[in-house]
Formats: sequence, C-alpha cells, structure tokens
Amino acid sequence: MLYTYSFQNKKRDLSDVLSTVIKDEPRFISLFMPSEDATQQKHEWLEDQLSGRSVTVSEVSNGTLLTSSSDLAKLKIGTLLVIKDDSALFRVTTLNSNGFTLTLVGANGSETEMPTAGDVLSIVSTPVQEGSTAGDGDETGLTGQTAFNCTQIFRKDIILSGSALAINVFGTVDNQLNKQTGFALGELARDLNRVALFGRRIEATASTRGEAGGLYFFGCNSNALVVDASGNTFDSVAVNDAAQAVLGAGGDPSLILCSPSQARVLSNEYKSQLQIVRSDDRRGAYVAVIVNEINGRGMTVMADPDMPDTDAWIVDPAGFGLASLKGRAITDSDATPKGFDGIKRMALGEVTFLFKNANARLCRVKNLKNSVNALSELRG
Repeated sequence: MLYTYSFQNKKRDLSDVLSTVIKDEPRFISLFMPSEDATQQKHEWLEDQLSGRSVTVSEVSNGTLLTSSSDLAKLKIGTLLVIKDDSALFRVTTLNSNGFTLTLVGANGSETEMPTAGDVLSIVSTPVQEGSTAGDGDETGLTGQTAFNCTQIFRKDIILSGSALAINVFGTVDNQLNKQTGFALGELARDLNRVALFGRRIEATASTRGEAGGLYFFGCNSNALVVDASGNTFDSVAVNDAAQAVLGAGGDPSLILCSPSQARVLSNEYKSQLQIVRSDDRRGAYVAVIVNEINGRGMTVMADPDMPDTDAWIVDPAGFGLASLKGRAITDSDATPKGFDGIKRMALGEVTFLFKNANARLCRVKNLKNSVNALSELRG
C-alpha cells in the first residue's frame, strides 16, 4: 500500500465507541442499552409478565362476573379489589374457568353493592396467611410468550484520499482516520435512531435484505395502546391519559417522546407556574421533567428532531435493548484496494432492537394539533 498507519490490516471493535456516541446523542436511540447478543437473524425474546393491576368485567351472569382469561389469571381467592372511582372494597370468594364472584367486605362510605358490566376493578392486594407455601402469592415472571425482531446490516465506508492525507489537517494518518471514524459512527447513530423509530421488520432471505422493526412497527399494532388527541394541543391531559394506559397495562411510564416543537408546547402549559427568585441565574419556560398525576412519579421529556410533529409517545424504556448478531458487532477493518490513491476502511455490523412488552410499555398520542398553530395560539 502507498500509505501506512498503526492499525493497518487490523480489525477494531467499535462497540464501546458506538455505545459512547449513542449515549451522548440526546435522541431516542440513547434509550437502547446493549443487550445479549442475537444468535440468529430472527432474534426472539421472552416477554416479561407485566400484568396490569386491574380487571375489566365484561358481563355479569347469575352473580358471576365474567372477564378475559388474562384478567382472570391475576386473581386468587381472597384478592381484594375496588371499582375504579369508587371506595367499596370487595373480596374474591370463588374462581372458575369463566369468571369469579365477589363479596362486599367494606363499604368505605360507598353505596355500591356489586360491580356491573364494563366496570374496571383495581387490585388492592392478595392477603397471604401465615406459613404460606409456593403458589399462594401473586405470580410474576416470564410469560412463555415470545416476540421477535430481525437483524439489519449497517455499513459505513471511510475514505481518505491521497490529497486529504497530504494536506494533513488533523495531524497524522492515525488521527485523520480516527476523526473520520468518529464522523462515520455519529452518522451511524443517527441512522440507528431513525430505524429505531420508523423501521419495518423484514426477515432476511436469499433474495431479501433483513430490516429491523422500530417504535412505530411495534407500537401501532391492533392491540397497542393509543390516545387520540383529536386535534387538541399537546398538554398534561393527553400525557396523563397515556400514562394511565401504560400504568394500567403494567408498565411504568417514565418518558415523554415528542418533537422539539411539541416539547415547547408542553412547556408553555407550565409557564405561568414557574417562579423566578433573585438567586436564579437562568430564566426560561422549558420543562424537562413532568410529574404525572397517576402515580406522582417524574416523566422525562425527550425532544427528538426525527419525531413526527403531530405524534408523541409515553413509554417505559425498561424494555428497550440493542443486540448485535453474535460475532457481528460494529467493527472497522481495512478495505483499501490495490493501487488506490488513499486509504479506505469499512465500518460494518449487524444489529437489531428489542421492544419487550411493547403492548404494555408503549402508548402513542396521535392527532395532536400542529405545533406551529399551537405555538401561534400560545403567543397570541
């Protein structure tokens, strides 16, 4: 070769460098922590058991409350429940394959005697007797259900021409290559961010390139959680409705994902509540953490420029993960062809994204008012 450098003809593992780049990106991709390697291009995982702590009564038949099999599995004889927005306390007395019966054990100032069809019953607890044995407690763990995503190959070619090397802007050849590799990984992080948002899941075949599914793929299926804003301004009502949906499904809503403009709209709702004291050296109305009204916990606002303006997401990021195909983590290696006037290196890897329990951890807020119009109204 015409040009030499210290790591010539060596393959470098860039996983740690990419992880650092991703962590420093204030975007959706930064929520994906490195996960266990995938062993095949169709990467499967076991779903966690995130049972929502509530039961919905579909029908009442001869004193028996009918519900779905998934809701019925949350109950045991002795489980205590209350009807949503009511204080009366009930105890499960019998369970069968179709439903359950209740006994009123505490009026608590309510006049309700028994739930009716359509009522949502919140689980209070399941008291356990002294000297309990295995199976007496609430069961939690892996459901046995699986979900999957597909791996996608990413490649970036890093090229330094002979002229660029001669100009020597960034110092030695090593420095120039490391600088260009950093640029390439920054670009790769942005590509990964958009795939994590909008990617479709396509399994690789002899004639088809594998593609990894993203947030919209997993969060917009027929069983997904969704709140329709009906053209209204993005505000705490929409946030709390979505947070309640995630919490009811068993997730922990801790992040609001939206466009930068919608983040400004949301911040303006709290503008009148902000106070400036003489010791403050900064002013502004931007709100980075919102305390939701469902469980009183803080929710971080993440403003991602790639997010569609009329959408927002309330998410529990605990189920996110970034997995490399075994032996195919992001690496760079020499790719300089014979006689080339310069240096070429290739950054190549095959990765996929984990979205565990997407139907419980993701809630889309759709049909928001365009941020331009919303900000214009706020300004007026």
